[in-house]
Amino acid sequence: MPELPEVEALREFLDEHLAGKEIARALPVAISVLKTYDPPLSALDGTTVTAVDRHGKFLDIAAGGLHLLIHLARAGWLQWRDVLPSGPPRPGKGPLALRVALTGGDGFDLTEAGTTKRLAVHLVHDPADVPGVARLGPDPLAGDFDRDAFATLLAGERRQVKGALRDQSLIAGIGNAYSDEILHAARMSPFKPVQNLTEDETTALYEAMRATLRSAVERSHHVAAGRLKAEKKSGLRVHGRTGEACPVCGDTIREVSYRDSSLQYCPTCQTGGKPLADRRLSRLLK
Repeated sequence: MPELPEVEALREFLDEHLAGKEIARALPVAISVLKTYDPPLSALDGTTVTAVDRHGKFLDIAAGGLHLLIHLARAGWLQWRDVLPSGPPRPGKGPLALRVALTGGDGFDLTEAGTTKRLAVHLVHDPADVPGVARLGPDPLAGDFDRDAFATLLAGERRQVKGALRDQSLIAGIGNAYSDEILHAARMSPFKPVQNLTEDETTALYEAMRATLRSAVERSHHVAAGRLKAEKKSGLRVHGRTGEACPVCGDTIREVSYRDSSLQYCPTCQTGGKPLADRRLSRLLK
């Protein structure tokens, strides 16, 4: 799933390629992708893109006083095309979900792999009209999001720290992969209760969060959209690396699975050498 660093890189890429250009047509291909119907997508025809912003994991393309909000979900992606196919896309069983064509012949496709369709596109007058945007917590890389603001958010939390980091209404943009990376950098168990964090541990978690995300954003800077997935994977130290050696201590990276997701961690760095039991993850993700 694209998270804050990848979505920020896509925002930067699209801002460079879309700003000032005219949209010829926005064409939905998969019925499931479009979540709003008023205004219709045809309202974008002939409008000029003025900016591309980001809200957590949402991309926001502003054109003609409207906002095209895109959430790529778990298996969605954006593919830029310097030259789009001349004919209209045909609905079918393929991954293509929506095409945005510019008057110059270029544009982009939104695709989604797999059978579970969660990619979401909204066309609205105000980004806050999208419930997923309206409920977002602060951006963890915002200039005014300091350590005290972070501590204030965590005050009163009664859950495990992994779940808190992934809660978009608490902090926007962090998902499964980067929460693993942040916790590894902070040398903290994903199951540690938030209410048990000391002042020093809160500081360490905040600093790990900012450093991990900033590093990932810097690595993705000016990376073409088609290479972002590979760039993300190459920069991860523990997530998705079950059975490999921890790059810090050399211990074997372990995994805890739950339903259709999993987390990875280093026992030596994060849990005092003790492996975590899978059965506890049901409490983590509530």
